[in-house]
Amino acid sequence: MHDVIVIGGGPAGLMASIGAASHGANVLLVDKGDRLGRKLAISGGGRCNVTNRSPFDVLIANIPGNGRFMHSPFSVFNNEDIIQFFEGLGIALKEEDRGRMFPVNDKATTVVDTLLRRVKELGVEIRTNTAVQTLEYTEDAVSSVLLTDGERLPAKAVIIATGGKSVPHTGSTGDGYPWAEKAGHTITELYPTEVPITSDEPFIKAKSLQGLSLRDIELTVFNPKGKKIITHEGDMIFTHFGISGPAALRCSQFVVKALKKFDTPSIPMEIDLFPQQSEEALFQQLLAKAKQEPKKSLKNNLKGFAPERFLLFLYERLKLDAQLPSSTVSHDTWRTIARSCKHFSIAVSGTLSIEKAFVTGGGVSIKEIEPKTMHSRKKDGLYFCGEVLDIHGYTGGYNITCAFSTGYAAGKSAAEQAAHK
Repeated sequence: MHDVIVIGGGPAGLMASIGAASHGANVLLVDKGDRLGRKLAISGGGRCNVTNRSPFDVLIANIPGNGRFMHSPFSVFNNEDIIQFFEGLGIALKEEDRGRMFPVNDKATTVVDTLLRRVKELGVEIRTNTAVQTLEYTEDAVSSVLLTDGERLPAKAVIIATGGKSVPHTGSTGDGYPWAEKAGHTITELYPTEVPITSDEPFIKAKSLQGLSLRDIELTVFNPKGKKIITHEGDMIFTHFGISGPAALRCSQFVVKALKKFDTPSIPMEIDLFPQQSEEALFQQLLAKAKQEPKKSLKNNLKGFAPERFLLFLYERLKLDAQLPSSTVSHDTWRTIARSCKHFSIAVSGTLSIEKAFVTGGGVSIKEIEPKTMHSRKKDGLYFCGEVLDIHGYTGGYNITCAFSTGYAAGKSAAEQAAHK
């Protein structure tokens, strides 16, 4: 009999195995895929953003899905512990914008290989291509793991680290939810987060701005009555189906929730190309350009003011003759251009599917989990960690921090519990 069986070889499962084995447990790690760490290998654009170095309050603020729950697992294993852990294993890390931590060599494979080496050094038994049918429980505890081939694996403790339903080609296809429900757990509604946003706007369908990137903008989601729900700053890109890029991904869960809450086919969003300047300051800036070179055409005068494709689209949208000399352009027109750059509106209709999302919202209800140990409040010896839980963060190292932190906390606790059985 194993002390601890970990199901799922993603970041949470690997760290759970390390947490359990380093605290003296005899650990078996099973995964249905042919190799471990598949999602890790493609994370951060193949560079693997291992954690985020932001202070605790910033970390929690960037985990919109039940971030407060993370105070406890962070007290066991936090972002600084993750950094020390990897550096202790010989991976030099560097800090990039917004606290994101990457390996100096920019290779996710290094992170995966190092984790796997550590798992093996600790004597964890690994079984890949091993699919789990279900978990078996007694009245009050978990007893064994039943494989699809009929083999039964008894264990003192079982850690479910099967991930959500996002990026299914890496193996996260929602396997853990029915096992949790069988134990009496509630699965909160699943929805896509960190996912590109869709729009039925004619200009999107016409691909007028497809491929245009906007840097350092602000993106705001409004409710149907025009009240602001959330604003995120960063970069974005227009696509053939809507908008994507970091700022759009961060807004996506709010779009999903608003469409559902207000039961409406679309909601308004706005892009502010100049978040550091007021509309009035922008208007004065345009006016100054016009006065400086009155003979220059509107189009030539505004070269470099904003991305050219955006401006050309704007002239068309506002039905402006861009060849007119600046001196003949009315104050109202300059105001309209300034306003359009500060409040570029786009009606959005939804997001891509949960399978296309980077992260799954919803999952095993955290109300039924002991926060410091990740132990089930329903069955003795049952633990959960990572994205199978109803916890999610923004992209930028926050999700993986939750995975590593809850994984390590679950492994440590499961080992301590198994030692007393």
